[in-house]
Amino acid sequence: MHAPSVWLSSLALAAASGWFAATMFTAGPATGKEPRFPQLTMEQLSDAQRPLGEQIMKVSSVGLGGPYNPMIRSPVLGQRLYDLFYYLRWQTSVPTRLNEFAILIIGRQWRSQVEWFAHVPLAAKAGLSQQVIAELKQGKRPSTMAEDEAVVYDFVTELSTTKKVSDETYARAKAIFNDQQIVDLTAVSGNYVMVAMMLAMAEETVPPGKEAPFKPGEE
Repeated sequence: MHAPSVWLSSLALAAASGWFAATMFTAGPATGKEPRFPQLTMEQLSDAQRPLGEQIMKVSSVGLGGPYNPMIRSPVLGQRLYDLFYYLRWQTSVPTRLNEFAILIIGRQWRSQVEWFAHVPLAAKAGLSQQVIAELKQGKRPSTMAEDEAVVYDFVTELSTTKKVSDETYARAKAIFNDQQIVDLTAVSGNYVMVAMMLAMAEETVPPGKEAPFKPGEE
């Protein structure tokens, strides 16, 4: 069981992002296609799915939407992933501002509508500047990053695009982060690649009436 204070703070984040109720009615993508995985409600969950659904609803800023909608179709895998998500969001050794920045870097690389939509408010709430967020969305290396943000940007970008981290970038990371933080930063980056894949496969989209962050034809 997780502490009630964590549940309450998570619910507050959910309400602030506007997702908690909206995702219970998420339709398919704006193209008019039927969703690949129709949005489930708690009442529709099987006995095997319900315990996981109850845990998700206590902490998720997207309700049963986003990656949880396809994930819960495989409840054993879903439980394992939920436990990983829980650590990487609420118990990680990486400061929240930097953790959310890493998630946005991956979300931008994948042009993941749901990742970007869901995590921009969380990153801003944690202290990531609007200018950094805006320049990242434009596909730029943000020009006004703090030193620790610059290290996160370079570390995550190198690892995810070149499939390695240079000695220089690793030395910069070691000067700021301890070993656990470097491992956790790597894990959150890889985890949100997996989340982006899940969202892309399922064609999950933003809530009805909300504007998708990335437009067709944009780089």
